[in-house]
Amino acid sequence: MPSKIAPHEGATVGALYRSAFRAFASREALVGDGVRLSYEELACRCKRMVAYFESIGVRPQDGIGLLSGNSPDAVVVLIAAQLFGLRLIPLHPLGSEDDHAYVLRDSGMKALVVDTARYAERGAALARLGIVGHVLTLGPSAFGTDIQVASASMDPSEAEYDAQPDDIAKIAYTGGTTGQSKGVLQRHRAIVTMTLQQLACWEWPAQPRFLAATPISHAAGAFILPTFLRGGTVFFMDKYHPERFLETIQTHGINCTFLVPSQIYGLLESPVLGDYNLASLQRLWYGASPITPARLQEGLQKFGQIFGQIYGQVEAPMTVSYLRSDEHDPARPHLLASCGRVLPGNEVKLLDADHAEVPAGEVGELCVRGSLVMSGYLNRPDETDKAFAGGWLHTGDMARRDAEGYVYLVDRAKDMIISGGFNVYSSEVENCLALHPAVAMSAVIGVPDPKWGEAVTAVVVLKPQATVSARALIEFVAARKGVVSAPKTLFFETALPLTAIGKVDKKAIRAKYWVGQDRQVS
Repeated sequence: MPSKIAPHEGATVGALYRSAFRAFASREALVGDGVRLSYEELACRCKRMVAYFESIGVRPQDGIGLLSGNSPDAVVVLIAAQLFGLRLIPLHPLGSEDDHAYVLRDSGMKALVVDTARYAERGAALARLGIVGHVLTLGPSAFGTDIQVASASMDPSEAEYDAQPDDIAKIAYTGGTTGQSKGVLQRHRAIVTMTLQQLACWEWPAQPRFLAATPISHAAGAFILPTFLRGGTVFFMDKYHPERFLETIQTHGINCTFLVPSQIYGLLESPVLGDYNLASLQRLWYGASPITPARLQEGLQKFGQIFGQIYGQVEAPMTVSYLRSDEHDPARPHLLASCGRVLPGNEVKLLDADHAEVPAGEVGELCVRGSLVMSGYLNRPDETDKAFAGGWLHTGDMARRDAEGYVYLVDRAKDMIISGGFNVYSSEVENCLALHPAVAMSAVIGVPDPKWGEAVTAVVVLKPQATVSARALIEFVAARKGVVSAPKTLFFETALPLTAIGKVDKKAIRAKYWVGQDRQVS
């Protein structure tokens, strides 16, 4: 059948996977759960899965949900979805039952795949709701159909499915930290753009041995395709633990991985860090939330100059800007507060409330335009119009840009504190607190106050065995940032609440500290 793709249109995600399968058939593609698969073996499993989906009446552009941990079986499903032209809808493995039920209803998915070895109880609960026509399982269960067994007998000779570059490849749901989660429509063109920017602008080992240590339903999943296009191997950790992470790097010669800042902080504080040989590790990418420059300095001292910082969001995934490893330079410490420079192919402007560009050095909302950007929010035209006001994607991130083009995130727009008529950026206060030798992590919020409008309030986690008073930390910030930025109150906790993707959950912190002030430590 002749292709329906016009001569000038780009590739699809499925076409990129097929390219990797052809180029590296005999190489090892996936390692995890006691399974080792070559590219050829992986391709065969994916084609059988496509044939099974077609046999039950699923059709291109239907939605398919996936609730799974990090495993080769989950990767087979997500690749098969792209080969067949389905809309992949990952469910976060740490999401609540209500969250998952909402996604099932909102997305209108045709089928749900559940990893029963890890999520049988949740899968059974979702199946009982009767929302999805086909409940499928990775492994035996008392509900659904085991697609590993069912697909094993299917014909692996793949039919040609002409997904269009402008078809929806994925519906990625936002974390919902500012309200109800929204389904972000990512077309093939956006994911292909992201992948090509990853390959062109990030520093990759010659043959990657990538460790997926965070959920492949989110950021880690975006590393699978570029790893394959370089003929590399993806290894899996189902649940992150610092010691197991270090052991896996040493045992398998891992040369690249991705972590969120809170995981890096845990590594820096691990008493066994020096017990492992990490010589193979060439690149440690990080992102999803800001990292404090002081802790990044510690990382450079302990790991060397192997870091690469990623900046993006679900609406413009992964590759808006990048801070290269050579820019993690102790001789240029100001760059450690930057998220790098805008990658080729993206347009970025910092705009004020009237959609006018701010001068270099001043703070504005970071706005993006280009083929990386989402197509909008599912079923939310008003939210889409608001996000695209003035012809730009409004990220909600406040930033400034220097004369060399480096971008510095200063806060989420919703996290900016107005205290006594002055703007206080919470990340700048958090970065200052991180300079104190006793502080491991902190979160700064504004709490309603009759005198100041909002009072700067800090919640601090100390390093193991460290002691310091709240008053001393408040004075520490006042001496370096001035009294306006210094917390009016400061609390100590043993840990900060985190979202499912490892970000500090300021919504949860506000819920706790906007009511009652009886836990202040002095």
